[in-house]
Amino acid sequence: MSISPQIQRETDSKTQTRRYRTIIFNNDFTPMDVVVMALMRATECDAEEARIEMWEAHHFGQANVHFSTQKACEEAANIIASVGIKTEVKPEWDEE
Repeated sequence: MSISPQIQRETDSKTQTRRYRTIIFNNDFTPMDVVVMALMRATECDAEEARIEMWEAHHFGQANVHFSTQKACEEAANIIASVGIKTEVKPEWDEE
């Protein structure tokens, strides 16, 4: 008899709601150092992580920069958008 593992999606333990993600999109007018500073402020990451996320958006057109509750992701998106970066908040996983 084989046992197949159960896979569970990670959820917020307090509310059992889905996790969300904040996505940033590349643009050609916001200086890279401004993007890095906004990411650090919005997501409380360090400079190295912010530079990696900025680089990803610059080279691939978009980057996931924050994973949390919907409210926390929307708050991060608003901070990032305040410097002219297009953002989007979506569920971490599409429902199947």
